[in-house]
Amino acid sequence: MLVIWGCGGHGREVLHLCEQIGIEVIGFLDERPELKGQIVDDVPVLGDLADISSLQQQVKIVCAGVGDPFLKKRLVEKTKNCGFQFADTLVHPSVFISKRNRLGIGNVICEGTIITTNVVIENFVIINRGVNISHDDRIEDYVTVAPGVQVGGNVTIHQGAYIGIGSSIREKTTIGSWSVIGGGSFVKEDVPEHTLYAGVPALFKKNLP
Repeated sequence: MLVIWGCGGHGREVLHLCEQIGIEVIGFLDERPELKGQIVDDVPVLGDLADISSLQQQVKIVCAGVGDPFLKKRLVEKTKNCGFQFADTLVHPSVFISKRNRLGIGNVICEGTIITTNVVIENFVIINRGVNISHDDRIEDYVTVAPGVQVGGNVTIHQGAYIGIGSSIREKTTIGSWSVIGGGSFVKEDVPEHTLYAGVPALFKKNLP
């Protein structure tokens, strides 16, 4: 049985994915106390981790139910510190995973994604709908890849980066840790860590915390 962090749009999409692959979800978690007890897409909001302490040995927690990489990392650390188990990687049945690919734990890989060969996806990564990931790519912990992203071969996306909807990343480039690529951008050169790049071609816009 699974419990999903976050009952917003992406959390509900993770619920949809679980229904498609036949995994039971018994509830959502949310830190906002006013949401506890509400029903979202026919599933209850159970509250925070303290509210389900009696289920610690019975459930696994999906931390990739939120898209914000910073929040995702914090929820991972909170879940670990509270002694809960992490959910296995969730993969839509339409997605072929080669024996030459390596997946970590807690990832969510959605419908229509194409992953070719010698790809490494580490932990707590979100690969949203219709993403194309080419040969020899490496995607590190907490990355979120929005719908419709195209990633060329030999690309490295470092920890905590956010790749905006419909953007494209040229082959042999590197996206720095905790950087953001704006939606619809074309990245043709390396992106430093903690920066926002956007546009066609993608250009530096500002530094990020």
